[in-house]
Amino acid sequence: MQTTNIPLEKLIAYAGNPRKNDHAVEAVASAIKRFGFRVPVLAKSDGSLIDGHLRVKAAKHLGMKEVPVVLCDDLSEADIKALRISINRMAELAEWDSELLSAELEGLAAEGITLEDVGFDTAALEELGADLGLNQSEQPETKKLSDRFGVAPFSVLNAREGWWQDRKRSWLSLGIQSELGRSDDALKFSEACKKGYASDSAELAGTSIFDPVLCELAYSWFCPKDGMVLDPFAGGSVRGIVASQLGRKYVGVELRAEQVAANKAQQEICSGPIPVWNCGDSREIATICKEVQSDFVFSCPPYADLERYSDNPSDISTLSYEAFLAAYRQIIEAACSLLKQDRFACFVVGDVRDKRGAYRNFVGDTVEAFRSAGLDYYNEAILVTAAGSLPIRAGKQFSASRKLGKTHQNVLVFVKGDGKKAAQACGEVTPFVPEQESGLL
Repeated sequence: MQTTNIPLEKLIAYAGNPRKNDHAVEAVASAIKRFGFRVPVLAKSDGSLIDGHLRVKAAKHLGMKEVPVVLCDDLSEADIKALRISINRMAELAEWDSELLSAELEGLAAEGITLEDVGFDTAALEELGADLGLNQSEQPETKKLSDRFGVAPFSVLNAREGWWQDRKRSWLSLGIQSELGRSDDALKFSEACKKGYASDSAELAGTSIFDPVLCELAYSWFCPKDGMVLDPFAGGSVRGIVASQLGRKYVGVELRAEQVAANKAQQEICSGPIPVWNCGDSREIATICKEVQSDFVFSCPPYADLERYSDNPSDISTLSYEAFLAAYRQIIEAACSLLKQDRFACFVVGDVRDKRGAYRNFVGDTVEAFRSAGLDYYNEAILVTAAGSLPIRAGKQFSASRKLGKTHQNVLVFVKGDGKKAAQACGEVTPFVPEQESGLL
């Protein structure tokens, strides 16, 4: 492999480069300034860049005139495109060993080499769990965030990541069939749903089902280890079964008898407290569950009329939006009356459109309903959901109406009382270790 020095002005960036790197220019420039330009870029003899766009930007930032280049004229255009992606992807596949990284950085610090010299900052090291010169056993806060909490407790949760999808498949492999009980006779999709607003899960199972990984995180983060979960919109079995696997007690209220029967048929999956599904109208939850003092209110309500679950006039998904909201507020207030002081509540919601195509602000209406019930709006996270067939549908939809393809949900967390006391009641977060506790793969 031979290198040739080529003037920077003759190197042409690839317009279709999918990597965003402007934020990293100064860090790479700092490394080049200290160590020199040690890694050649790849290009064709006409100056077309194949690999090294960031290094070229950093070199220009430093005022360099030329850089070493390896010419790759023997590659086809298809191979060049594949190589660009492959080089960047390969770099992402490796992981850091936090203990070895800590040792290396300590050695470099003794030689006067700073974190910035090697492209790190303290926040990045904390995320990796690298020890910043402290004893790891005495400083648990330096452990990797995902080891401490199951996933980094940030305001964006990405259900598209491979580990999340693997975890979801493992939960479902227990035999969870949350879609059971929603037959074609019982479930009527709204026109909005037919037009493609349903989630990717809906396309697979015939209707939307709740993500068990999100359920696992919510219980681990916001519910005491032996706490009681109250679910006013129980729907399918997943939230009850996951609660059982994690040692939480669960009581849900569900309007449709066939859904309750389908859920109870899956109780044999449970390895902990047996979930309780009550058949009834959630507007009467304070009476149905009058003996319950819950540690966590957790649910995913009907998204107004996006999906109509039955023709029962008591089903609030059949109501006009104004009537739906009145019933919705009533249910939230009643459920929260059964929530202990200094405890959390969490609803997973998503906005819905009216007949004119405008958003109703269902997320905001949910926040106001909880505030009216006496709770404070405490956290919001965005759950990035799998795209499913959205890439196929979004183009036509956007061209016709400029509506963006919706691929997220809002995870809203509220607190009744004092947030710090609620956190103390939850105790230390102990990520679920399924291999040891339930046989979950």
